[in-house]
Amino acid sequence: MVPRDKINRILSGYKNFKIATICSHSSLQIFLGARAEGIKTVGIVKRDKKELYESFPLARPDEFLVVDDYADLPESELVAREAIIIPHGSFVEYMGSNFEKLNVPIYGNRSSVVWERSREKMFEWLNKAKVRTPRIFKPEEIDRPVLVKFPGAKGGQGYFIVKSYEEFQLRVGNRECMIQEFLIGVRAYPHFFFSPFSNIGYKTKQGRLELLGFDRRVESSADEIARAVSVGIKPNLSFTVMGNEPLVLRESLLADYMEIGRKVSESSFDLFDGMSGPFCVETIITDDLDIYAFEISARIVAGTNFYPNGSPYSLYYYNEPMSTGRRIARELKIAKEKRKLNDVVY
Repeated sequence: MVPRDKINRILSGYKNFKIATICSHSSLQIFLGARAEGIKTVGIVKRDKKELYESFPLARPDEFLVVDDYADLPESELVAREAIIIPHGSFVEYMGSNFEKLNVPIYGNRSSVVWERSREKMFEWLNKAKVRTPRIFKPEEIDRPVLVKFPGAKGGQGYFIVKSYEEFQLRVGNRECMIQEFLIGVRAYPHFFFSPFSNIGYKTKQGRLELLGFDRRVESSADEIARAVSVGIKPNLSFTVMGNEPLVLRESLLADYMEIGRKVSESSFDLFDGMSGPFCVETIITDDLDIYAFEISARIVAGTNFYPNGSPYSLYYYNEPMSTGRRIARELKIAKEKRKLNDVVY
């Protein structure tokens, strides 16, 4: 892990920071939001994708940094451009363990992504927060359908269900994974935003929490299984995320979700000095209206892309369009004005 004081020294040399991220995942929203807040942007892109991102006049980055491999980011060039990196799912996946070693300022706490990447650490975090979670199984304990998950931000790719220890041994073997109880219910993904500076939102011990939206994921064959079975097809069940759908939750559940967000936020300060900005607690709601949290995404999630002009929930905080991308840019502006970028950038 890069020492925090090293990142602080880099930040101290910045006069007018720019927002930078890999051109993927939620980058169009991030660039658009930065533009709305008057912040210049840098798009890290592979040559074959540059034309696509040039074609969006309002969401194209102000500058491109063309690379051959996302895993080999030109750190000195990013620092020379006074870049602050905004991490997203693709960024975390492409960078792998190099993420926490980057000698470039990153919005939020890079330690939170280390906790996100490890399934074991993630469940330690959820248990510390004292939120309801699905049961975690050892291979020899499998006595019902369970979901096998592999490390990393893979958007569900490669996950599958097994029903017995023998099937697990055949399909998984010695690969690193987490075995999670398979629950039936509605998947709901809240888009939270934590700020240590704001005076609006849900109070936490360390600041305020805003709810900027909800989505649910569209998962390859898992969302087409009923249609396939109706015509006599038995497809291999797959959970690869193909897209997202907007979701407005029944209002009576909002208090439960804000409490989940608060507990996850507060426990992050106990475990690794906290996280700033956007995060998502991925949940399932059963028909008894019990909410189970099964994952944490400690950065912006792709489901926020539904709301580049604001969501049904952001309207209750802001009398102007406020996407998660724009909220990130505004938070960085506020931090700079308060001379507290070090508080939210590491």
